[in-house]
Amino acid sequence: MDVGEEIDMEVMNPLIEKTHSSEEMSDEEQDSELAGLHLRQTGDEQGISFTQTLIHLLKGNIGTGLLGLPLAIKNAGLMLGPISLVIMGVVAIHCMHIVVRCSHHFCQRFKKHGLSYGDTVTFAMEHGPFPCLRSKAPFGRVTVEFFLIITQLGFCSVYFVFLAANMKQLVEGFMRNHTSYSDLNMTRNMQDHNEDWNIDARIYMLSLLPFLICFVFIRDLKYLAVFSFMANLSMAVSLVIIYQYIIRGIPHPKELPLIASWKKYPLFFGSAIFAFEGIGLVLPLENKMKQRKQFPQALNIGMGIVTALYVSLGTLGYLHFGDSVQGSITLNLPQNIWFSEG
Repeated sequence: MDVGEEIDMEVMNPLIEKTHSSEEMSDEEQDSELAGLHLRQTGDEQGISFTQTLIHLLKGNIGTGLLGLPLAIKNAGLMLGPISLVIMGVVAIHCMHIVVRCSHHFCQRFKKHGLSYGDTVTFAMEHGPFPCLRSKAPFGRVTVEFFLIITQLGFCSVYFVFLAANMKQLVEGFMRNHTSYSDLNMTRNMQDHNEDWNIDARIYMLSLLPFLICFVFIRDLKYLAVFSFMANLSMAVSLVIIYQYIIRGIPHPKELPLIASWKKYPLFFGSAIFAFEGIGLVLPLENKMKQRKQFPQALNIGMGIVTALYVSLGTLGYLHFGDSVQGSITLNLPQNIWFSEG
């Protein structure tokens, strides 16, 4: 019996050791997988929903650039302008999907929860097919982050000026049309009357600055979703007002050129590229989303709506106002029609 037991133990020992070693290896792998899974679950619990992602996408792309697209269509032509906008929209959506897929690839490869634009370009250059670019990965990160800062600074500056100009127009127009004057003031001429309500636009910028500073300190997209929804609602009301005005009495477009001069075509690209301003939101939104697999669908829906608005408002605005269209379509709208009705 002793000899048999020794033989059995000699046969079983290698199997037992192999089982233990395999269990140890599987435990290590499971720990790493669980750690990665824990990170994903933490991000999912604190992330934003599909609807919130769509709201942020719409807010990030529908802004002042949309209001300048009628002038962009004028610089390209009535036929070439809409076609070019559609092509630019398709290219923009395609590039956004490429960035998202690239970020997904490196997140899975290096077990990362999420990557920024700088991280993505760094990994892409370090592990790309071109050896000459691998040593220049830090330079790629700096370049991408620098241009992101410049573009966002430019977009926000235009927003700031646009808000101040529209606030000035609204407040001063209201005061000129609804302020009652004494008999002494009635003797003053109209020029002096207008000068009384001509406040410097920088004063309006200064009054908006505290509110913008408060918004800057809100870093969680979940809390910003409420403000984005309110902004989208306000923009929707504004677009309804603009659309219902420009679709009335559209003149015959026989005098409008189908293809504008090639010298003006670069101006079209400047306005159109500025309109597609939401590229900087793609990876931050994807990283914060609860169900990341749904992000491509949200991106397609959001950018599809944005492109349709761009083409329709730009074309209808140019059809209605023709060569007199200005840098922002709001400047072509009558300034006193809403005050006189009130």
